[in-house]
Amino acid sequence: MSLKDTLNSAHSHWMDAGGPESDIVVSSRVRVARNLAGMPFPHLMSAEKAGEVIQAVKLAVEKADAGEIGGGLELMPLSELSPLERQILVDKHLISPDHLLNNCQNKAVVLRDDEVVSIMVNEEDHLRIQCLMPGLSLREAWEVVNRVDDALEKTLDYAFSEKIGYLTSCPTNTGTGMRASVMVHLLGLKLTRQLGGVLGAIGKLGFTVRGLYGEGTEALGDLFQVSNQITLGQSEEEIIDSLISVTVQILSQERAARAALYKNSPQLVEDRVFRAFGTLQNARILSSEEAMRLFSDLRLGIGLNIISGISVRKLNELMVEIQPAFLMRLAGREMPAAERDVFRAALIRKELGG
Repeated sequence: MSLKDTLNSAHSHWMDAGGPESDIVVSSRVRVARNLAGMPFPHLMSAEKAGEVIQAVKLAVEKADAGEIGGGLELMPLSELSPLERQILVDKHLISPDHLLNNCQNKAVVLRDDEVVSIMVNEEDHLRIQCLMPGLSLREAWEVVNRVDDALEKTLDYAFSEKIGYLTSCPTNTGTGMRASVMVHLLGLKLTRQLGGVLGAIGKLGFTVRGLYGEGTEALGDLFQVSNQITLGQSEEEIIDSLISVTVQILSQERAARAALYKNSPQLVEDRVFRAFGTLQNARILSSEEAMRLFSDLRLGIGLNIISGISVRKLNELMVEIQPAFLMRLAGREMPAAERDVFRAALIRKELGG
């Protein structure tokens, strides 16, 4: 699959919903930050130096063994993509919103042909190598990132200190340079008013909770990203094990909350789920925010086996398809917000059999 194919499809591997604990854990991500020795960090680089980094990464990508890294890699300068195409990559979680800040002329993205691996070039660091997988698959994601990282390091000279580890633009990433995260659906905890307490406890354990697209974004659709805060003084395996342990505790609490809700008020829960389903199947105007709220209720219904015939994979794909950038790509033209709301509702009706 080429990068252009990626832009024409809402699907990515992390949406498959076939991973462990996928009723609550939507996806797992492992990302490592790397910088090139002797080069200024991206926020201090000239356009000439940024171009040198991109060329160095391009050479490393071309030399990387496809068998070793699990597939072919393709590099694309962001300047060769339209603003709409760049936003689709954000909506699919293949690059971060921050990667679009400032001058895109000096930035690039690398994708593995199955979209499991993506690399941001000249975001906050020279390279941010990430792997996205469905469900609770943190160890598997780390194995993939580690192989890709090793393959690129055969060509690239990373900035590394024997004393403190990998040198990064932000001191909080120094050490392993690793950020591991899980995207979890926590509607049960929200409805039972336990969410604030659970999220507060997570923070005290050294983890942070962010919105759907990471730092500074909202938890649309009751989807939260839980990730490690500490990268220094722990090994990659220790970070992964700690996050898995915390996630298992979150899963237990979310499942208990869902079970209590359904046991105590089955008709109220079913009414909530079927009202959401009915609205999605029949609405003529839907904003992206309202659609995401309704998807959350429907996702709960699927998890509790109240709704059948609708897959979590379909909901995951729709999360991308209903965003403004992908809607306009499907329509083949720019659309004002009011027209997008009508187009979005029609798309959802079609996809959910309304």
